[in-house]
Amino acid sequence: MFFLMLRQSFVKGWRRKVLATATIVLAASLITALMNISIDVGDKMSKEMKSYGANINLVPKSENISLEIGGVDYNPLEGQFLIEEKSLPKIKEIFWANNIVGYAPFLKTGAEIGGKPGRIPLIGTNFDKPVAVAGDEEFRIGVKVINPYWQVNGAWPADDEGDSILVGALLAKERGLKVGDRIDLRIGGRSGSFTVKGILSTGGSEESALVAPLAVVQKMAAMEGKVQSVSVSALTVPEDKLSRKARRSSEALDSLEYDRWYCTAYVSAITHQIEEAIPNIAARPIWQVAASEGAVINKIQLLMIVVTIAAFIASGLGISSLMVTTIMERSREIGLTKALGAADSEVYLLFLSEAALVGVVGGLLGCAVGALLSQVIGLSIFGALISFNWVVIPVNVTISVLIALTGSLMPSRLITRLYPAEVLHGRR
Repeated sequence: MFFLMLRQSFVKGWRRKVLATATIVLAASLITALMNISIDVGDKMSKEMKSYGANINLVPKSENISLEIGGVDYNPLEGQFLIEEKSLPKIKEIFWANNIVGYAPFLKTGAEIGGKPGRIPLIGTNFDKPVAVAGDEEFRIGVKVINPYWQVNGAWPADDEGDSILVGALLAKERGLKVGDRIDLRIGGRSGSFTVKGILSTGGSEESALVAPLAVVQKMAAMEGKVQSVSVSALTVPEDKLSRKARRSSEALDSLEYDRWYCTAYVSAITHQIEEAIPNIAARPIWQVAASEGAVINKIQLLMIVVTIAAFIASGLGISSLMVTTIMERSREIGLTKALGAADSEVYLLFLSEAALVGVVGGLLGCAVGALLSQVIGLSIFGALISFNWVVIPVNVTISVLIALTGSLMPSRLITRLYPAEVLHGRR
């Protein structure tokens, strides 16, 4: 009997039910889109932030030695030890290997141009080189991968070219060099002739330097197979209380904290695992980049929470207004029901069941609309589709039902103020 009354009640006054459902759909679609983006925003934002450069720097462990002499820090081993280039693929063997976007090794020295006095910084690095690693046949390394903000007027040299070079924009202006020019370089007793393949703009110290394929610089400097530092770009999650505690000292963590920290993509956990994979190096997070990533992601997620709460309140108020009107219009029906013996709680249950049904229908429709909306937002902001998480459906339907019930709860109290004798005689 109750379900028959619910069906008849739901069909009656269908126009207001449609308005109520539309209100729920609007809120549910917004909440669905924000939830999808919020779940996926970490990876998307981290990938976007990778355009600002690497967030981890690798140096020989000897570079971490420091002695204080006369109030001045002094490292007697600085520059005496180098990193073996052949050990670098081990970076992709750590627990968070899939989070390693790429890396670029560097070897820096000085060279004379055309026999003129004065040494010009010469940087050897990889530009875009495939590296064979287990589980990732398409993995590539180089500055084009980790530093997409580097701009070249001309063309990039190939990593296997032995006579091509990039000239920094400031150095090119100072020396009057342009694309296609030939320059002679000398390092100690070794020399070579190179073609200027492009003019490099980075906004950094590289604009006053020469940049050549790593193998060329290694050969000229007699340092085959050696590099001085490695810049690593990794996808990480924002820091929290646990990661900050581990940053001070991982030994301060108990076993459960250590396992959770180790199995979370914190930048400190990734650097720790890289040091485990390559024991003779020190991995240093570039905290300015890591901190800015976390700050941006946290603010975006906070904004999404605020907008979701606002949508919840606004839609709840809309449902409340519609419910007040519905109850007043159906006051005679309510009075007759109560006159026939229905208790206030039973009438309450009927109206709240109607609201819950509206919430379920609106929530499901809102999930479909929100899924499309999240893709539009993903393509317009991140240039990529947003992954749809199926857990959003039950969560969003539950929220939609709560919106409908919350908006209906207060207006339903009007039922107790309706007396059968008054409403049946036309007085409310």
